[in-house]
Amino acid sequence: MPEPLTPGELLALDRQHVWHPYGPMPGKAAPLLVESASGVRLRLAEPVEGQDELVDGMSSWWSAVHGYNHPVLNDAAHGQLERMSHVMFGGLTHEPAVRLAKRLVDISPEPLQHVFLADSGSVSVEVAVKMCLQHWRSLGKPRKQRLLTWRGGYHGDTWQPMSVCDPDGGMHELWQGALPRQIFADAPPAGFDAAPDEAYAAHLRELIGRHAEELAAVIVEPVVQGAGGMSFHSPAYLRVLREACDEHGVLLVFDEIATGFGRTGALFAAEHAGVAPDVMCLGKALTGGYLTLAATLCTTAVADGISHGALPVLAHGPTFMGNPLAAAVADASISLLLSQDWGQEVKRIETGLRNGLAPAADLPGVREVRVLGAIGVVQLDHEVDMAAATRAAVQEGVWLRPFRDLIYTMPPYITGDDDVARISAAVCAAAREG
Repeated sequence: MPEPLTPGELLALDRQHVWHPYGPMPGKAAPLLVESASGVRLRLAEPVEGQDELVDGMSSWWSAVHGYNHPVLNDAAHGQLERMSHVMFGGLTHEPAVRLAKRLVDISPEPLQHVFLADSGSVSVEVAVKMCLQHWRSLGKPRKQRLLTWRGGYHGDTWQPMSVCDPDGGMHELWQGALPRQIFADAPPAGFDAAPDEAYAAHLRELIGRHAEELAAVIVEPVVQGAGGMSFHSPAYLRVLREACDEHGVLLVFDEIATGFGRTGALFAAEHAGVAPDVMCLGKALTGGYLTLAATLCTTAVADGISHGALPVLAHGPTFMGNPLAAAVADASISLLLSQDWGQEVKRIETGLRNGLAPAADLPGVREVRVLGAIGVVQLDHEVDMAAATRAAVQEGVWLRPFRDLIYTMPPYITGDDDVARISAAVCAAAREG
């Protein structure tokens, strides 16, 4: 065993060698050093702002829905480690992957019958795009190679996903001109409960119809646009997309990486609209935050299109595809979720966030407060001061990660009422200071 390092030594090495997400090298601000995590709490290696542990209001970027160090998921990981941690998926298969694929088919919208297990959410979107493009090429329609989405979206940081993120003001604006040129509809009108805007619905239909000959697929985040702005829209627009795609021979992809597994109050956000996509991407909460794993599901029609082409295979195969350890934990995480009244827990958190965040609406500089399921958002009328907002939240004993003009929370589903109230107070404090 190597000699233990002091917190100061670790942070010095971190600054020298470790490149953190969406940051420069070296970083501008020292990250907080986490020693361990249990339940909904992150224990710090040394106190910060008088706090030695923080309630996690982020579920580790929306993935740790069961909290940390959960005995059911620990047992699944330990049990699988004793059998095998990994084996290549080319030419081999194993029980954890088969069980997980069957489970995903059983709980997802009925037409989705086939599962490609990938490494991360962004890669699952890459696979989805490749499926759609290859489907049409195999059917003798190689011109159908562009994608349509709406503004305000975010689908990941690899190449094709970046091309369907918001092109103006988004995180990937730098790459315009190098990325594939996609087609962008206006952002959907805000409001989950808002009456559908018929003019906007007509805009979607017209755009899909006009570009149908070159469109392989429409890809959107259903109901909640995540890292692109944490905005909510009416499920009615998903029905409009489904109808227009069917009418014009275009595939429909739902990116449920952030919304899947109950976050919006439905197991999958598509259920709010009562429609099914041709392809669906899953990730984040899939393993309960334990290991990286994602999945791309598709219909039999999409799979048949690919499998009967000149190249009758989907030419994609990550080294760690179908990783047994991740698959076993994912299956256990889904079992754990479905064994409980998860819907009631999400509803309880929603009620707590609505009550707890309501005072933020009266704060200076706050543009809007919105809540849906286990998602709470305070949008400012200015760019958030991340350092000040983060410090204010930590002083309240809560970990948040604001960005752009947003201070938001997506707590684990096991978060108790007192901790939901604490998170809400921290969001309000961050809004005052940020």
